[in-house]
Amino acid sequence: MPTEIQHFVGGRRVAGTSGRTAPVYNPATGEQTGSVALASTADVGAAVEVAARAAPGWADVTPLRRARILNKFLRILEERTDDLAAAITAEHGKVLSDAKGEVQRGIEVVEFATAAPILLKGEVTENVGTRVDSHSLRQPLGVVAGITPFNFPAMVPMWMFPVALACGNTFILKPSERDPSASLLIAEWLKEAGLPDGVFNVVHGDKEAVDALLTHPDVKAVSFVGSTPIARYIYETAARTGKRCQALGGAKNHMIVMPDADLDQAVDALMGAAYGSAGERCMAISVAVPIGQKTADALIERLVPRINALKIGPGTDPESEMGPLVTAQHLAKVRSYVDLGEAEGAKLLVDGRSFKRQGYENGYFIGGTLFDHVTPEMRIYKEEIFGPVLAVTRADDYDTAARLINEHEFGNGTAIFTRDGDAAREFAHKIQVGMVGINVPIPVPMAFHSFGGWKASLFGDHHMHGPEGVRFYTKLKTITTRWPTGIRAGADFVMPTMK
Repeated sequence: MPTEIQHFVGGRRVAGTSGRTAPVYNPATGEQTGSVALASTADVGAAVEVAARAAPGWADVTPLRRARILNKFLRILEERTDDLAAAITAEHGKVLSDAKGEVQRGIEVVEFATAAPILLKGEVTENVGTRVDSHSLRQPLGVVAGITPFNFPAMVPMWMFPVALACGNTFILKPSERDPSASLLIAEWLKEAGLPDGVFNVVHGDKEAVDALLTHPDVKAVSFVGSTPIARYIYETAARTGKRCQALGGAKNHMIVMPDADLDQAVDALMGAAYGSAGERCMAISVAVPIGQKTADALIERLVPRINALKIGPGTDPESEMGPLVTAQHLAKVRSYVDLGEAEGAKLLVDGRSFKRQGYENGYFIGGTLFDHVTPEMRIYKEEIFGPVLAVTRADDYDTAARLINEHEFGNGTAIFTRDGDAAREFAHKIQVGMVGINVPIPVPMAFHSFGGWKASLFGDHHMHGPEGVRFYTKLKTITTRWPTGIRAGADFVMPTMK
């Protein structure tokens, strides 16, 4: 019997009133394991009302006390990483080791957020004018919301809510309906850590729930991670309703391989970055750009046997290096891109479409796929496939490769593999991408830096977590003070100055 997955509002699980549900599957078997409630506009409104009632009290809690609650939550996460990882693997399909890595990267943001007393310190200037002092404060926005994708059901929410809570906001999470269970574990563990009821809430749903959050007047800010078309819609709708918004979109991440690169290191990097998590990462490397035909041929010669040898199976099998895709619909989409690449004239060197795992024939599996001679006008080059499909686009020289990256619609992440410090510095300085790796294939910043791309990969002025996250989830207030001294100078009708 499929498990009924409910919302979490006001410190408890609630069924909701819409009567609508969506199935949740085990991607390795194709079997339905759950049924998740889909929120109506009224359900979202009820959750916002609860969060709005809790907001003043939570804002008045001292930053130190907020940090202590987050510290307790951090300890729970560390003790129960295996439980959260198992929930991720069961609904997303990624291998357990990758799921544990996801939880660890989320934990790092919680660690950052426990520094709330330091992060929220303002500035003071004495004597900005005669006997006049100024100081600044960062204060919470109120109710904020996070809309998160299926590919990181724990980590991406933890990019958002720990910083939001540390800053004194209340939070509503709308996770992906494809793998919703991780969000409920997080909600219950926050409550166990001492978070007051109503401060963190979860509403499951589809576009109706998203639109309800975007248009509700009491929601002051929205964070989003997903595809570029939806990110653009989220940002534009939030802006029209006067909300602060950070909306992270899609990616097509290139990795340049210079002639002087350590090819074995580059191949190891490409295997993990292109095929880890079945390519369902916004920071996956999906385009390799070797410089020169000799480099390209040598790279291909090493890649093909490695891809053919990938160990593909259920995420619970410790031998598996790559699990299934998340849904049957996404599997069909990725397979259609492989069909398209063939039709466009790219050279298909490794075809994963025929892969089947004995005992898991109904799972959403596809093998690692490799295309060579992919050109910039092809759709498999332009569009985000979000699957284990690596394209090799050959370039005659570094300038051509850099131009390919700079002219692409997306600017999320990129990397270069080289021993040449001059080339690496030029790449880091001039490339038009938000996150850059030098001999690092997936340059996801640590939690005390901020995550975000450029161009069509990010809509809004603030990146996720780190110092940018604190700025996003707070509003700045500056106070100018003068105390009576018994000296009266009379009324002044001109703009105050330093004189």
